[in-house]
Amino acid sequence: MKKTNEELNDLKPAAAEGLPVEEEVIDADKLLTELDRESNTRSYSGVLSAWITRIVLVGIIGFVLYCVVGFIDERARKSIFTGLIILAGYLLYPRKKGERTSLKEIPLLDGILGILAVTPFLYFAFSVEAFVDKATKITTFDMIVALVGIVLLFELCRRVIGMPIMVVAGAFLVYMGYHCLIERGFSIGKFLSTTVHQLFYSNVAIMGTPINACVNFIVLFILFGAFLEKTGIGTFFVDLANSIAGFSAGGPAKVAVISSALEGMYSGSSVANTVGSGSITIPVMKKAGYRPEFAAAVEAAASTGGQIMPPIMGAAAFLMAEMTGIPYPTIAVAAILPAVLYFTGIFVMVHFEAKKQGLKGLPKDTIPNFFKLILKKGYLLIPIVVLVGLMSSGKTASFAACFAIVAAIVVSMFDKETRLTPKRLVETIETGARNAIGVSVACAMSGIVIGIVSYTGLATTLFNVIVPIARQNIFLALFLTMIACIICGMGVPTTANYILMATITAPIVIEMGVPMLAAHMFVFYFGIVADITPPVALAAYAGSAIAHSDPLKTGVNATRLAITAFIIPYIFALSPEILLVKEAAMDIAVIDVIRIVITSVAGMVGISAGLEGYFFGNCKIWERLICIAGGLCMVIPSLLTDMIGLALLAVGIVLQFIRQRIEKNKPANA
Repeated sequence: MKKTNEELNDLKPAAAEGLPVEEEVIDADKLLTELDRESNTRSYSGVLSAWITRIVLVGIIGFVLYCVVGFIDERARKSIFTGLIILAGYLLYPRKKGERTSLKEIPLLDGILGILAVTPFLYFAFSVEAFVDKATKITTFDMIVALVGIVLLFELCRRVIGMPIMVVAGAFLVYMGYHCLIERGFSIGKFLSTTVHQLFYSNVAIMGTPINACVNFIVLFILFGAFLEKTGIGTFFVDLANSIAGFSAGGPAKVAVISSALEGMYSGSSVANTVGSGSITIPVMKKAGYRPEFAAAVEAAASTGGQIMPPIMGAAAFLMAEMTGIPYPTIAVAAILPAVLYFTGIFVMVHFEAKKQGLKGLPKDTIPNFFKLILKKGYLLIPIVVLVGLMSSGKTASFAACFAIVAAIVVSMFDKETRLTPKRLVETIETGARNAIGVSVACAMSGIVIGIVSYTGLATTLFNVIVPIARQNIFLALFLTMIACIICGMGVPTTANYILMATITAPIVIEMGVPMLAAHMFVFYFGIVADITPPVALAAYAGSAIAHSDPLKTGVNATRLAITAFIIPYIFALSPEILLVKEAAMDIAVIDVIRIVITSVAGMVGISAGLEGYFFGNCKIWERLICIAGGLCMVIPSLLTDMIGLALLAVGIVLQFIRQRIEKNKPANA
């Protein structure tokens, strides 16, 4: 969730008290505009233009809320929503990066394009019954109208998200042409009419599952995140992290890990979370003694990992429930241990780095008391409790989100500084709508890929080619799936990337014998880590811009810190017991769950020590290798590997202890 400079200033006392901060003032809005396309939006000083934009944005949220309680034909609902999103996109997003965004009036060309873009979607929405009767026999006028809508959707995607997802969708369009013109021998006219109908007028492409998920609940969860931010929960999370870890060695970095994990849970954007939290935490970490590239990497890795943190997971848990049919509580439970291992790895590496450099924590008199903080500000967690409680009781995602939003509004009233006046209420709704544009456009583009895959039978072709190979070497198939997810995730919103991979690659992974939940978690994880994986590591680059560090070194450090995210997916794909739910594996006993949790966490400590080169002291290369090997064995949920890993770690610890005692007792002149 994008933070304003005013909101960032509210975080400073909690995050930086007791340590000097850099004199340079970090303009979070400017930095987001430079690094995150979705945040590069216009603002209008002209009264008429500002009101037009406000009406469109509030109208989007109003329409989504009406769809929760009112009845509108499903196809009409999706079409109207998409049209409103595209209209707002042309009003808010400049034609190219770097173009001036502070304007008085709406540019004439973009106003015209916005009207042209929304018209085809409204035309379809108000002619749904006629198109049911027409089936695939659309007229030339229908085809022209749809082509206008498709072309303008592509142009808006270029503005909002950039080229990656356009290239993917374009490649699939080329395959559509090959399938229709070469394999099936269609004429040019039939190819165009077939393609246009499949992409625009059918219920499986632009108006398919991704946009349906947006209008049904994704936008509501984005709006919930906007309201949650207004309650002051970001400041509370920073204070909470300070009360837990601020006093320990390298406290500022540990505070960054905890607070960014909690904030990233509901923000849904790695880059925005890195800039929002990192504007405060990175300068404090640097002042505490951390290297700039390490400080930036800590923030980027933690902010990115927030999206795998239950219970909200940046709305992915609810989307996964929609696409798999697996209940939300099951998905949330399955995500717990992988998330714990991810942040354990980062936290322990931060600790070892601090010990290696001799870094201290924050002064104890500047750290909030945990229990007093919970008593004073714990009520801010009520909206999250409401959300989880309703979803766990079987309520729909949209129902739970609406009540959670109401709870957030009520909670904001407890403090006069966060109280939502009518003006702030409208501003929050606008923020939610703005944040929904990028995700919605990406989902519409994902729908194009899904529609082509559905029509051409490409999934079956991939099955026939890949699955026989994969059954001979499943690890190779998983590796290729990982590469595809990371490439498609470069610069693409996590939600859209998950939808693409869940459509294209997850079925292949499932066909290889991986349980459905494990397969979907696999592609989801690797879509997320694209944000910190060089060469296009947007979250890491955002952190490096704040830390003034080398972007590539920051990306490499972030990848090393987040190494768990590259290991755990393979483990739950091959040994789903780590997900702790019977839907992902055979039902397991409580004692096995306890063993898996303890040994996995211990294994992450070993891996972290090996990667960081420090345990009780600096490690020799062979000690690091033993720690890594032992840690990997313990993370794999098997009694045999646990015993091997425990033995290796014990050997490594004993040998290091003996070596250090010998070196300590060795005469200085020896």
